Amino acid sequence: MNLIERGISEKLIKINDDRKSVTYVRLNKKYRYTDPEEHVRVETYLQLIFNYGYEPSLIDIEVVVPRRTPSDLADIVVFREEKQKEPWIVVECKRQEISDAEFNQSIEQGFGNANSLSSYYLMVTSGLKTHCYDVKNFKPMERQDNLIADIPKYGQTKISAAKYTKAGVNGFELREVSESELTRIFKQAHDALWAGGKRNPAEAFDELDKLIFCKLWDERIDRKQGEPYEFQVYSGEKSEKLLDRLKKLYEKGRDKDPEVFKDDIRLTPKEVEKIVGYLAPIHLGETDLDSKGRAFETFMGSFFRGEFGQYFTPRTIVKFIVDSLPINNDAVVLDPACGSGGFLLYALDKVRNLADQKAGEGYFKKDSPKHYKYWHDFAERNLYGVEISENIARTAKMNMIIHDDGHTNVISHDGLDSIDKIRDNSKNQGFKQNRFDYIITNPPFGASIKYSEHRYIEDYELGRKDVDWIDAKLRNVNLNTPRDRQSSEILFLEKCHQYLKPGGIMAMVIPDGILTNSTSQYVRDWIIDKFRIVAVVSLPQTAFMATGAGVKSSVIFLMKYSDVTTAIVRSKKQKIQTDLFEQDEFGPAIISLEDEKTKILKRGDDVIQEIQEQLVRHLEALEAQGNLTSQVKNQQEKEAKEKIKEHQKTEAYLLWKQQIADEYNERINNVKESLLETYQDQIAKQLEDYSILMAIAEDIGYDAAGRETGNNELNTIAKELLRFIETLKAE
Repeated sequence: MNLIERGISEKLIKINDDRKSVTYVRLNKKYRYTDPEEHVRVETYLQLIFNYGYEPSLIDIEVVVPRRTPSDLADIVVFREEKQKEPWIVVECKRQEISDAEFNQSIEQGFGNANSLSSYYLMVTSGLKTHCYDVKNFKPMERQDNLIADIPKYGQTKISAAKYTKAGVNGFELREVSESELTRIFKQAHDALWAGGKRNPAEAFDELDKLIFCKLWDERIDRKQGEPYEFQVYSGEKSEKLLDRLKKLYEKGRDKDPEVFKDDIRLTPKEVEKIVGYLAPIHLGETDLDSKGRAFETFMGSFFRGEFGQYFTPRTIVKFIVDSLPINNDAVVLDPACGSGGFLLYALDKVRNLADQKAGEGYFKKDSPKHYKYWHDFAERNLYGVEISENIARTAKMNMIIHDDGHTNVISHDGLDSIDKIRDNSKNQGFKQNRFDYIITNPPFGASIKYSEHRYIEDYELGRKDVDWIDAKLRNVNLNTPRDRQSSEILFLEKCHQYLKPGGIMAMVIPDGILTNSTSQYVRDWIIDKFRIVAVVSLPQTAFMATGAGVKSSVIFLMKYSDVTTAIVRSKKQKIQTDLFEQDEFGPAIISLEDEKTKILKRGDDVIQEIQEQLVRHLEALEAQGNLTSQVKNQQEKEAKEKIKEHQKTEAYLLWKQQIADEYNERINNVKESLLETYQDQIAKQLEDYSILMAIAEDIGYDAAGRETGNNELNTIAKELLRFIETLKAE
């Protein structure tokens, strides 16, 4: 039961049916519940009663402040006695989304009210952030010295050195928060660092990550009941001392995970104090895994879309892919373009759920060392990710730390670089060829990788120039010439093949052009050579619109062949090609047509032939007259050549040349098409036939704007596909 529910149950407050107004029952005061500040005041009022132990008779709201403007009222006042003659605590309440500058103004307003009422203490709160002050014992402008950990509880005369303690002994335990509240906290904290442009948003995000890291590390430190947490502001503590304490926390965490953050905290003491105000009350470790994960991803997603133009795979699609695969705690899983780590996190959650299932079946007790080891060993040893952006890679690590681990093997590197270089530069021996059981990924679409910038293109089969096998036989061309450029998604197909072990499965989001465009036939041929096609699931056009991308896409599931199987497939295909090409109606026919076209074009049109015949006749006549010298002959031939050159520039000649080329090219292409059709028929007959799961998902749970539809066909497809893959694995 939350505070509001408890307040209603105990008849302290009443909220009307349309939730537009709230009544403080003991005070008989009614206010607009639609006002965001009223939400904060209601919760603060109930906290004072339930958490701090003050009787309702000691509390009043909207208290007139003497010696202030007539309209100036204190939001809440707690008195020392029931006659309400001696103000004890003044509370100033503000809406949750208040800016940092507005919060500082509220502090000044609160001090004005507290001093006018001769109150002992002041609390200023937005619900997301709370500052408490000792008003009596310090001069009005000594705000930092005034700052205390918390207001006193009922009957407490001594100010606590710390508010948050283990198990809440002599203080309060950290609290779990909802997804929406945590999202707001992250956003408010980021905005406080960004400060409307004072700092680059990316830098603000990075610094916030560092403090979240400190917060998580602090929560994991073993401490006795009643021992205070370090990630909080102590009473009378200078902000410089707080920063020093957090830097020590940061260094401890960084010593264990040096790859998460490579640079120091770059915030001022006052900035650190601000962020601690937002993060200190919450218990990230105890907050529901899904809630804190979604909160971080929501905040992170909106930030990266705005700042870096990064688009993350919708959770629905990520879940579908992971649900479709029989991933267990022994599987080794990779995302070579992991972004914020969404695919890896879902794989981790899947194994964590398997651990819960095992516990339910009696293999071990839930939350026992065996239960923890079941999923945590998988997280620590079997999950791998590569992300080219260092900022996003670090964010992926933080995302996984927030989800309780799995960040160890996430590295920042160009995922298309050689595996040896990735392993050497990262010093992570887990990145090996033919190692991974499952690859789950949505690589970037449309990026053009240039050979001039990335020489590794020449190491890819799909990085070499595409030459049709018929043309290759006709012209005996070099098939090892690197392309000038290649699209990133095509190279990632081959990179995934390199990483997969034989029998391993990759699931990859690809643009439909790879499956349908005639120019991508060579890619499809390569796939047939290297993989058994397990499934193709077509996604709706709107699948990625809500995240800022509109490319029509599908998810392709491929099982890697062994090298032997690939060699057999290619050998069969090459034999079919050779046998067919040698048949008179195909190869020889094409060669004959090519030769005939070349001869006709070389001979030229009627005009050129006439010029050449005139030249021959004229030379013969001169020779008969005895006037043909070598000089004259050269001159006549030169003049004829000039005439031919001039003619070749005419529209009539160019039209004739094009007509001849078109005529023969059409005849040649007709033979080639017939050859290709026969080839495909032979391939179908001679290569192993197998079943492929094909599915079209029209409704995947959300529309183009990202609004939920209440239906998700991917759930049904995933169940069928999982059964299909499990059957294949068992063969």
